[in-house]
Amino acid sequence: MADAPSLDDLYSQRILRLAADIGRIGRLPAPGARVSAVSPLCGSKVTVDLVMEGDRVTDFAHEVKACALGQTAASVMAAHVVGSDAAELRALRETMRAMLKEGGPPPEGKWADLEVLTPVRDYKGRHGSVMLTFDAVVRAIDQIESQRG
Repeated sequence: MADAPSLDDLYSQRILRLAADIGRIGRLPAPGARVSAVSPLCGSKVTVDLVMEGDRVTDFAHEVKACALGQTAASVMAAHVVGSDAAELRALRETMRAMLKEGGPPPEGKWADLEVLTPVRDYKGRHGSVMLTFDAVVRAIDQIESQRG
């Protein structure tokens, strides 16, 4: 791991800024789904409330109790999830998983800020916290779709 980024790279100013600017904190009064995800390794927890019309997210709120890395992922999710469709969000989760676990490229387009989390790939113990928001959102979509039949 001689070429691994330092902890300073993991907790860069950009990550800390994104982590400090999480939008859509709280709960929705009548979500289509409410899902919590917990990282057993670090204890980080994200609870997501989601509303969808058809395949598109129309409202979102979350509670985030995570390290700065999990907060950064949640911050970017909160900034762009409304208006996104189910297929895009499922693909985003897989892109993030591949970025962290297989050295794949970071997301592009409106999700490009997630590139800041690329150094986390060298710290497997931090992957769970980063993935919480993506896993919770996809599970919430799955829950809404299964309720529809």
